[in-house]
Amino acid sequence: MNLPSFKRINFKKVKTDIQGSFKQLAAGGFKQIFNQIDQLNIKKGVDAMGIDKFTNQCALLAAGSGLITGVGGVGTMLIGTPLDVINIITQQFRVTLAISYHNTGKYKISFDDFFKIVASSVKADAKLAISKNIMEEVAEKILMNLGSKLSRRLVPVAGGVIGGTINYLFIKGLANELRKRGT
Repeated sequence: MNLPSFKRINFKKVKTDIQGSFKQLAAGGFKQIFNQIDQLNIKKGVDAMGIDKFTNQCALLAAGSGLITGVGGVGTMLIGTPLDVINIITQQFRVTLAISYHNTGKYKISFDDFFKIVASSVKADAKLAISKNIMEEVAEKILMNLGSKLSRRLVPVAGGVIGGTINYLFIKGLANELRKRGT
């Protein structure tokens, strides 16, 4: 199997494609991901495991996709990164819903109320109306948080460990921040 060489990869095009994907994600993808999450199952998971074990489970699921994406170097990074990002966003949303339920006792919330919590968790301006602009801001902040470490995922095996660790720590840090805020 021939993996792409660095000489044949147009990194400007890859960056432009990733930015375009995040704009599409911001335009409707966040709501689509949110709508796919079963909020009742989140409630049941928190009730059965407790909030700490539930958030740890989400962090481990995020770590798994980071490990898989990074372990193959450039080949799996190019294919796996979009799936990894979707998984991280899904786990971020699950953790946010779990902590919201844990703190308020309400497991069913609307997308608009939910997104205000998500926006504040990435330090976006939660006072703005829910719009495409705020969704793009959240997508950009998530990309910036992960993108700075993306180059480290190019080294096989080490890239997998780094990718998994980054994802795990991101979700655990998010959970800690949300719990401190009492969201």
